[in-house]
Amino acid sequence: MKVVLASNNKGKLAELEVMFDDLPIEWVTQGSLGISEAEEPFHTFIENALAKARHASQASGLPAIADDAGLCVDAFGGEPGVQTAFYATRFGYAKSDDNNVKALLEQMSGIQNRRAALVSTLVAVRHPLDPEPLVAVGRVVGEITTEPRGLNGFGFDPVMWIPRFGKTFAEIPVELKNQNSHRGLASQRMKQLMQESWLNASA
Repeated sequence: MKVVLASNNKGKLAELEVMFDDLPIEWVTQGSLGISEAEEPFHTFIENALAKARHASQASGLPAIADDAGLCVDAFGGEPGVQTAFYATRFGYAKSDDNNVKALLEQMSGIQNRRAALVSTLVAVRHPLDPEPLVAVGRVVGEITTEPRGLNGFGFDPVMWIPRFGKTFAEIPVELKNQNSHRGLASQRMKQLMQESWLNASA
């Protein structure tokens, strides 16, 4: 079974390919098929992930899976949320992970409530008009540090301190992070759904 990974984010693609490598699925990236980025006009993770999955499936003629993820900061009313990837641009910086971290730390300067959640929503469709998309959500709560820590991971991993580990996601081994991150938790649930609804059904 061939499935399109509807993302051009290299860090995200690397994580998803590892997380799903035990399924009997041949993964292809939308970039390798020349598929453009989908429009993401919505205000929720699930709506944007569904739009990306349907777009990739429509363009490829194959089943597709998409992830929409972001950081939701309590002190900011849940922002940046679905606009996480572009967070730095709101403050005059170029779009990049490093600039996102820099902008976040600047905006949180002096704020005592540093609670935040990393959220990942995965959506998979069998075809563009699939009336029964598979949906899996992973959510991890932690606190934003006052400076980056660790060299692993990407995105906000260096500033996302996880109480159960006493470290940021960037300070723990990649394998451990993949098992316990928002994307890791969503992927585990999605694998169960794909086994139950797609793979077993086609056996």
